[in-house]
Amino acid sequence: MDGGDEVPAAPAGPPQSLEWKFSQVFGERTAGEEVQEVDIISAIEFDKSGDHLATGDRGGRVVLFERTDTKDHGASRRELEKTEYPVGRHPEFRYKTEFQSHEPEFDYLKSLEIEEKINKIRWCQMANGALFLLSTNDKTIKFWKVQEKKVKKISEMNLDPSSAIGNGSAASSSNSNSARTYLENGGCPDRPYTSLSNDFAFPSGGIPSLRLPMVTSNETNLVARCRRVYAHAHDYHINSISSNSDGETFISADDLRINLWNLEISNQSFNIVDVKPANMEDLTEVITSAEFHPSHCNTLAYSSSKGSIRLIDLRQSALCDSHAKLFEEQEAPGSRSFFTEIIASISDIKFAKDGRHILSRDYMTLKLWDINMDSGPVATFQVHEYLRPKLCDLYENDSIFDKFECCLSGDGLRVATGSYSNLFRVFGCAPGSTEATTLEASKNPMRRQVQTPSRPSRSLSSITRVVRRGAESPGVDANGNSFDFTTKLLHLAWHPTENSIACAAANSLYMYYA
Repeated sequence: MDGGDEVPAAPAGPPQSLEWKFSQVFGERTAGEEVQEVDIISAIEFDKSGDHLATGDRGGRVVLFERTDTKDHGASRRELEKTEYPVGRHPEFRYKTEFQSHEPEFDYLKSLEIEEKINKIRWCQMANGALFLLSTNDKTIKFWKVQEKKVKKISEMNLDPSSAIGNGSAASSSNSNSARTYLENGGCPDRPYTSLSNDFAFPSGGIPSLRLPMVTSNETNLVARCRRVYAHAHDYHINSISSNSDGETFISADDLRINLWNLEISNQSFNIVDVKPANMEDLTEVITSAEFHPSHCNTLAYSSSKGSIRLIDLRQSALCDSHAKLFEEQEAPGSRSFFTEIIASISDIKFAKDGRHILSRDYMTLKLWDINMDSGPVATFQVHEYLRPKLCDLYENDSIFDKFECCLSGDGLRVATGSYSNLFRVFGCAPGSTEATTLEASKNPMRRQVQTPSRPSRSLSSITRVVRRGAESPGVDANGNSFDFTTKLLHLAWHPTENSIACAAANSLYMYYA
């Protein structure tokens, strides 16, 4: 392990725990309001600058938000950094636009309904003031361009259209005077060509200046246009897409394959990982998540249902059957049970901004890995240890298969992930840090705040009230609060440069800052 990249810790010790405050909510539900299935948020993503936020929902819509607290000053980013702001300043966003990204489809060959739900959104590099992003459902990836278009309008004419003059009155009176005949060129047989129409009158003093109608474009509208559609490349459901740092390519992953695409070419892709066995009965693990390295365009990582992460180098071979590095934790002897493989399955992986660390989320824990050290994780954070006695119930109601996402702060000092009862956890991962905060996705995030054991967390099962099998009671968590498996916080994202978190609770988008 190369320790040259490590910054020596300050004598003051690890950073202090953050105090999180509510910032904003979009789509807040009123008490008793029923949530429509199509409105439930299924993807959240900040762009690299942190100035834009995108969400996708089960109805196939993508909603964009833009940051407002830096735009109002009309200065460049460098000037804004020099400006002194009050201490309370934090990222604030406003609704920007939305568009229908995917529609429900039907695969007639396989008799399979393809739902419109957005699985993932990934931002691409901006160009000429336009925003670019990728969105995907189970089968089809789309490349969107969102930019401001000027609305063209015809400027005012010489004549006031509200006053009935010229041919306007003739047209309006033609119904009542239907007996009157007109020539094909618009003349009347009972009126000589030399005479002007009686219902047209020049203003006194004549027309001072003749203005031709002109096209003006003062207003601007945001227009989302689908630039490319990448389809028919996955036999199984797409679980991940990831943009490359080269700005030209991206990957898409399903259960058994990872494909490499060029953004400009939609009719072909390269299959770079294929874990499908010759005989499907020999299948033991599937791909669950994949992501490109943030700065090395030749490196990507993917996780599996067996709890392992593989780092692959695209320079080694065209088909990356062999990995450059394998990260997995050996299970303790005698700890194996029916649920071991299910709860070991990794639902999400994220590279840290520095590219040195990978964060992974399985059902029970968050793990932080150093890519220079493949002997085991450098830190493990217990998220659902208190649910261990209830794995049978979780298996029966399918909650054990819930896929929680994870995220890291831009400075790499903290990690976060979601849980049940609309709770999410924030852990400090700096050396010596004991920060472990539980927050609720509501206007009062600290309402459920209690002191949690210092890291590494001990088993909390001893103070958990065990619910009888099949009992109606929702149970209690380690802090004595009742937990609800129907309200789960699966999707969240950390602002790339500031301590601000966006998270989805059903159809509501909550934002917090510290």
